Amino acid sequence: MKKSLQFFTLLLFIPILTWSQTTVSGKVVNSKGEGIPFVSVLEDGTSNGTTSDTDGNFQLKISKLPTNLKASFIGFKTQKLHITTSSNIIISLAEESVGLDEVIVTGNRAKPRTVLDSPVPIDNIGVSELKSSGQTSIDQMLTYKVPSYNSSNQTISDATAHFDPADLRGLGPSRTLVLVNGKRKNQSALVYINDTPGKGEVGTDMKSIPTAAIERIEVLRDGASAQYGSDAIAGVINIILKKNVEYTTLNLNSGITTEGDGFNIGADVNSTLTLGENGGYANFTLAYYKQEYTNRAGEPGGDGLFGVIFGDDAILNGTLPWLQENPDMGMTVGQPEMEKGELFYNMALPFKNNAAEFYSFGGLNTRKGTSFALYRTPYWVPDPFNLLHDSGTEYQGFQPTFETDITDFMNSIGLKFDLFGFNADLSGTFGINSVDYTIGNTLNPDLGAASPTNFNAGGYSFSNLIANFDLSKNYGDISISLGAEARKEVFKADAGEPDSYFGGGAQSFPGIQPANAVNEDRTNFGVYAGLDWDASKDFLVGGAVRYEDFSDFGSNSSWKISSRYKLGNKGALRASYGTGFRAPSLHQIYLSNIQTLVSGGTISNQGTFNNVDPVIRDGLGVPQLHAETSKNLSAGFTFKPAKNFLFSLDFYKIDVDDRVLFTGEVGFDGDDNTINPVEQILNDYSVTSIKFFINAVNTETTGADFMASYSNIEVGSGTLGIHFAGNFNNIKIVGQIATPQVLADNGYDIFNRKEQARITDSRPKTKIILGFDYDLDKFSAQLNNTYFGEVTWQHASDPSKDQTFDGKVVTDLNFGYDFSEKVAVSLSINNLLNVYPDAIDTKGDFVTDLGGRFKYPWEVNQFGFNGTILKAGISYKF
Repeated sequence: MKKSLQFFTLLLFIPILTWSQTTVSGKVVNSKGEGIPFVSVLEDGTSNGTTSDTDGNFQLKISKLPTNLKASFIGFKTQKLHITTSSNIIISLAEESVGLDEVIVTGNRAKPRTVLDSPVPIDNIGVSELKSSGQTSIDQMLTYKVPSYNSSNQTISDATAHFDPADLRGLGPSRTLVLVNGKRKNQSALVYINDTPGKGEVGTDMKSIPTAAIERIEVLRDGASAQYGSDAIAGVINIILKKNVEYTTLNLNSGITTEGDGFNIGADVNSTLTLGENGGYANFTLAYYKQEYTNRAGEPGGDGLFGVIFGDDAILNGTLPWLQENPDMGMTVGQPEMEKGELFYNMALPFKNNAAEFYSFGGLNTRKGTSFALYRTPYWVPDPFNLLHDSGTEYQGFQPTFETDITDFMNSIGLKFDLFGFNADLSGTFGINSVDYTIGNTLNPDLGAASPTNFNAGGYSFSNLIANFDLSKNYGDISISLGAEARKEVFKADAGEPDSYFGGGAQSFPGIQPANAVNEDRTNFGVYAGLDWDASKDFLVGGAVRYEDFSDFGSNSSWKISSRYKLGNKGALRASYGTGFRAPSLHQIYLSNIQTLVSGGTISNQGTFNNVDPVIRDGLGVPQLHAETSKNLSAGFTFKPAKNFLFSLDFYKIDVDDRVLFTGEVGFDGDDNTINPVEQILNDYSVTSIKFFINAVNTETTGADFMASYSNIEVGSGTLGIHFAGNFNNIKIVGQIATPQVLADNGYDIFNRKEQARITDSRPKTKIILGFDYDLDKFSAQLNNTYFGEVTWQHASDPSKDQTFDGKVVTDLNFGYDFSEKVAVSLSINNLLNVYPDAIDTKGDFVTDLGGRFKYPWEVNQFGFNGTILKAGISYKF
């Protein structure tokens, strides 16, 4: 490891030795003078060449002057140019009559290709298409534009409600890698430990990047660990930031549900400053957004939870006066309150006659949120010292708030240059996400009259520092790429104030105790290489290999092969096979806490012990966490029989071994006469149940993605576009759950039916999107229909209490009108038909809906339950 880092450090000084070399430089443009990215520029008659960058600029070492250059790119006519000078060369390409769609950069470092030309499936979604969804955040926009991507609002789930787990192909948040401008985005500080999709996993904070800063998003729907490293098992999401925009744009928008709650308002501005005289730019985005909470709590009248727990018929049947006045038991169940501000930038400064480029990008997101815990009814938690109500007034109970202060920061800085004829990219990236907790409107009963009503409960942070050195070069029909990456990750847990965890702790969330505070880090070093060979104008074969070494658990090697065969200029057959891996996150290794939850019909403190704790390793025999491994097979075809019609179909199979899971509850077996070894551990640590992380599950995911698009259909005086896409996905657990021997010997099930279903059935197995876009002069309209397939909630032990929630169609309608080139307005109606998920059917189990507090499913959630939302916006360019 030390020698590898020394080698990497030596590479940092190589560019200093090469800047004096002579090159020719210029720009490739289209008929409008706009730069064309990724054009192949060759010294005619040789294999010596390069590709233009994202702005169309290129630089190339040549053998002599004068000489001839040849520029070619799919969708444009090949152009030859005789040059006699070494700088400010302009190559203008004319468009072919039929192109093969958009250019993408994700999935191939050496020679970016078009969506149709790629050997693996990639979605290329522009910002205008994202906005046409009518959604306000990136995770929701992708949910309604990419069938295999899912994210939904969570509720009554502590900090999880402020992040909303998201995933590709139902494989969990941990197995999708997120990039910004091709650089790894830091993960969030939060582990999803509540009963939601993605439980026990760590994702990327998809709410941390403003839409106004984004040019497009590329979604690689294929395993890519051999190219990008850990986490890219399900795929890669690459967020491309805006560059040199023509106008400054100001957007104002607002919305509200038809129930009169959830009011939101947002504003953003995006602009570009010109830097220097060689096409340099600095793009800036400033954004603000605020939303109020929604409430869709159940109104059962009686309390089926505490009526059973306390054995009180007045509580159970709702004859208690307080319940008659509060049939919803005081609950607030819905989206949380949130207020956020964001500042992002993206800049590039070419120099040395465009032979090199300095670039930097990044941003800061800060947001505060408030969600709600279970309402503490008067018959559940008393307030004898009048801390939360005035003396002499009737005590009504209280609903604790879970307040978060989230900060996400990312910044990359780099240099692109020529190195011995290679395109070199040297960069450094720092990212950090932190979340601090405040528990409000609550009390700590063990402090009596001295209890505060607001508590600093501590918080978490995760950061990474990354250095990358990437090289690429085209040798005629062969494109090669290679590089190295060094990364340091740090996970911290900070203790709350003593009052928050004293005794039983603050109601709803005992603060993080000093014993659970951690400050841990690890380093890893990786190297990779890739090669693509255009064996003929139709046949492409490629491969990649990557090796990574982690300081905590060891090393991993992964590889991938891919191929594509063109069907003339009408489409292509494509396939890939590769291995992948995901390193266990630092959060999963070191997280420990105690939390108050409803378990087994009682209110209890549950302990999460980390993977290095002797209780887990020595007492229960849980092994050290190690990397998950995967095998990914994909095959499909793309077809473009006409200029405006496009179709693709891809099948996939993904096997993941040794998945890291967060176990179900391990508690007392109910036998009061004997104490088994596991129960002794629980007694020693004063907890009623224990959870931990372990490599224990193998899964098999199979499915298919399809996409069809027919655009520019003349209808009346306007044009119509039709978009049809879908995902069919099935996940099953293969083999036995790897249960530690001491737990197996004592009859414990560490991953019961309910937890297994969270992996296999908590996301829709079918999702289909049908959209229509119509443009008529200054008027535009979009009608989008999204079918979310059924999901299933399984009872922990009784199959007769399982419930399948039927699939539903959510319809969104959007209108736009351009008053002028600079002023435009929009109107959106999300969930036009006011569709809600099926209501929960408890089938006699009072825990399923927590005694009627939840009307709609909260552990499996297809699309949230806010109902119809009305939104309006105005955009001004200047």
